[in-house]
Amino acid sequence: MSLIQNPIPTQIAVLLLPPAPLLSIASIDAVLGLANTLSDEALYKVNYYSLDGLAIALATGGHYPQMPALTITQPFDVLLVLAQTAPVSHDPRLSLLKPLLQNVTQIGAIDCGAWWLAACGLLDQHRATLRWPELGNFSASFPKVICTQNVFEFDRKYFSCGAGAATLDAMLHFVSQQQGLGLAEQIAEALCIEHLRSTETRQRTSHGLQLGQRQPKLSTVLQLMEANLEEPISSDALALQVGLSRRQLERLFKQHLDTLPARHYMQLRLERARTLLQRTGISVVQIGLSCGFSSGAHFSTAYRAHFGISPREERNG
Repeated sequence: MSLIQNPIPTQIAVLLLPPAPLLSIASIDAVLGLANTLSDEALYKVNYYSLDGLAIALATGGHYPQMPALTITQPFDVLLVLAQTAPVSHDPRLSLLKPLLQNVTQIGAIDCGAWWLAACGLLDQHRATLRWPELGNFSASFPKVICTQNVFEFDRKYFSCGAGAATLDAMLHFVSQQQGLGLAEQIAEALCIEHLRSTETRQRTSHGLQLGQRQPKLSTVLQLMEANLEEPISSDALALQVGLSRRQLERLFKQHLDTLPARHYMQLRLERARTLLQRTGISVVQIGLSCGFSSGAHFSTAYRAHFGISPREERNG
């Protein structure tokens, strides 16, 4: 017996940007395919596209078969943008993507997809998320976007999610919004998912914070570092914040992270700077200042010592 009466299928265009995340592709197929099967209706019709009509490299190796290029003349109701990496600064593919994002009823960003939408100027003043290792750099690159650490976000016509299982969560929520909670729960049960996660569910944290969860004081210091890259806090002040001496804090870092607080802090700042150099058009001086360096010379010296090249060479490489 049909559970849902919806004779006109929702047309979903899935745009793959290389390297495409295979697990996310499988998650979309699984959820929407089961929605059709369990409802006994053709609720969704899914078609895959590329920007240029060529085969798409997969993040796991190999290629997704050649597929048609997405154009503005193709009819679709929902556009899903899948990418495992962010665009580089001045990425020429953005000029191909921007026209495709106009006049679409709903747009979903999967994995690193939110970075592509933000780079096209679409997510200002919207809540958005993406794969957890990129959250800090994304937030710094797009201060007008309301970046969250949740597994997925739905804000007006846009929705976004992290990588892997977060795609399942977002697509289940998508079906729940369109077809009702009952169908989404049936799909989850068929996929052996015990419960539906909500937008309040947070993604995992970084490796350092995971270690810190077993050490509350270390966890607090790591979070303070992440939150204060522009104006670094001294090791003495960090230790004072958690009721330790500087020597005790250094022992804690050495034991659990095999490094010293100042060295770990510097690495965080330089890695943030490297991402901004590679993926944004922000000036080198501004990037240095935003990552806690007092001058361009100080930034350049530290950057070269860590990466072996200057910030300008990084940008022009």
